[in-house]
Amino acid sequence: MLPAFVLEDYVNSECLAVLVRSGFSRMACPTQFICKALRSVGLVLFYYVFSIGITFYNKWLMKDFHFPLFMTLVHLVIIFCFSTLTRFAMQCWIGKPRVTLPWKVYLSKVAPTALATALDIGLSNWSFLFITISLYTMTKSSAILFILFFSLLFKLEEPNPFLILVVLLIASGLFMFTLKSTQFNMEGFIMVLLASFIGGIRWTLTQVLMQKAELGLQNPIDTMYHLQPLMFMGLFPLFLLNEGLSVSTTEKLFRVSELSHLIYSLLTLSLGGILAFGLGFSEFLLVSRTSSLTLSIAGIFKEVCTLLLAVEFMGDKISTVNWLGFAVCLSGISLHIGLKTYYNKGNGPIIRQLPVRDNPDLELPLLQTKDDYCEDTNDEEEHEILY
Repeated sequence: MLPAFVLEDYVNSECLAVLVRSGFSRMACPTQFICKALRSVGLVLFYYVFSIGITFYNKWLMKDFHFPLFMTLVHLVIIFCFSTLTRFAMQCWIGKPRVTLPWKVYLSKVAPTALATALDIGLSNWSFLFITISLYTMTKSSAILFILFFSLLFKLEEPNPFLILVVLLIASGLFMFTLKSTQFNMEGFIMVLLASFIGGIRWTLTQVLMQKAELGLQNPIDTMYHLQPLMFMGLFPLFLLNEGLSVSTTEKLFRVSELSHLIYSLLTLSLGGILAFGLGFSEFLLVSRTSSLTLSIAGIFKEVCTLLLAVEFMGDKISTVNWLGFAVCLSGISLHIGLKTYYNKGNGPIIRQLPVRDNPDLELPLLQTKDDYCEDTNDEEEHEILY
């Protein structure tokens, strides 16, 4: 028989242990939630800086520098350099060599995706010579139609009757936005629409590329690293045909009269390359630490912010009918996101990646903490690879 004071101490210690296991952990939940919410907001804002920034940068640069394909080639070189440095940092952090594809696999598997990506980006940048930011933003939103089409064609998406409503809403919204646009330009509009069509092929091929586990390109940094050289080679002939002679004779670059003008041109082009890499990197951070749903929802608000900023600072004119069309288009995109989330929860997503903490290959030193105490260890959320 234990003495009373020993028994009392034992009971008190057990109660304290129960409190620590239950009550204290519940008290920590609000802290965990606030921590994760603040991190998500920070990553969304980080994504907005690069995504909105590069749109306005392209339009600003195209006012005086009328060589969009040359600009794109410079950006590809800068993205490749930053991807190489990031891969090296990840290799040092994880202590495991990064994937490097053999030439045969590289040319046969990666080349189609690289060519589609190069044409999508090149045509998008080219269109800024002709159209406003608002028309570009609205037309580029139609890319989801082509992504849906090619996803169904490649059987990456299960067909369902609601997709017809999604297509009708987005197409109707695009028609209403361009119906009475006072700043409409047919040449630029066709360029962006063609870029959106190629973008549908691009993202579908990217999804297939990242789905192939044997290639080891699940990490977007590795994908960016492998895509840039082939993108450069695919876009270079088009550049020579359209801008080669003009670039070689322009006073902004090769026939510059003052060194300061050359330095200014190189710095402005480098800024765009940094923004382009930051956009891909910020998307990766947002998806890997939250979810693709977060990126999709953030993308909707980003379009609204872009249009408001274009009206306020760039002088874009948008009528009531245009705004109504934009709202209809966003309704279609929102419906698509909602349906995709619903079907993924019911049937399981087609392509998934493990949470970052269970997949060291996706971890980055920037995001890694010693204990990662703000993570909920029972959180089983999984993220789609394609964003």
